[in-house]
Amino acid sequence: MTHTDTVLVIGEALIDIVQHEGGDAEFVGGSPANVAVGIARQGISATLLTRLGRDDRGRRIADQVTASGAAIDESSWTDAATSTARARLRPDGSAAYDFDIVWALDAAAADAAAGAASVVHAGSIALFLPPGGEVALATLERARRAGRIVTVDPNVRPALVGDDPLPVAERAFASATLVKLSDEDGEVLYPGMPAEQVLETIAALGPRVVVMTRGGEGALALGPAGPVDVAPLSVEVADTIGAGDAFMASLITSLVDDADLLAGDADALHRALRRAAVTAGITVSRAGANPPTRAEVDAAL
Repeated sequence: MTHTDTVLVIGEALIDIVQHEGGDAEFVGGSPANVAVGIARQGISATLLTRLGRDDRGRRIADQVTASGAAIDESSWTDAATSTARARLRPDGSAAYDFDIVWALDAAAADAAAGAASVVHAGSIALFLPPGGEVALATLERARRAGRIVTVDPNVRPALVGDDPLPVAERAFASATLVKLSDEDGEVLYPGMPAEQVLETIAALGPRVVVMTRGGEGALALGPAGPVDVAPLSVEVADTIGAGDAFMASLITSLVDDADLLAGDADALHRALRRAAVTAGITVSRAGANPPTRAEVDAAL
């Protein structure tokens, strides 16, 4: 692919309200919104199809997304309030969330946007929460049948996905060309299953590449040429908000940059994993979901 290719990101955009001792701080968040920002900061054309209120928080999200170089699909705007997620930081810098979110999506708008893109990505709450979840899943399936590259990150939020998220997750995986999940996602979806077996199970559903991030242990991937792993970037962690999203955005960027990644080239997969690990490492070294630019990643490689 070339940099004239475009990426459509489908999913929630919200305000992360992070509790600190000195009071609350608000950051633009939502996994898919973070991914769109991360892609755009790598110099790739990205459009976010989401659900934004015509309020101060919605305008703030739109301003940050567009300032990164990404676009907001016009059908994203609604008269309802913009969604929020209240994040409580644990001692290790990870976050637990309480959500106030409504997720709906116009099927015709989603299909139109997907038809104009080369890569279609969706994940997180957008896959699981009705009524928009069903629309998102069907859009991914139609995009894959139409020959688009489809990427998925389940980013499972146990408080929101119901008692059995596996059927929805596996339906999304079956539509995907590339899947990225965390080790925490793997434990929720496939309790007790070793990482390598999780990757094999998902790959059997149809994706050409499956990647599992493992926090401080780096990442493990399974591609057509077999397994590949990579170490994390060693940094002082500010918090882990947006780390997985930065990793996902980098993988999508590599799909656009390097056709060998889906052709079964193990070296291309290793390059993509290394770049994604560096991208995530830079992100966790600073507060909030604040992914790096291409120049920052290049300088750190």
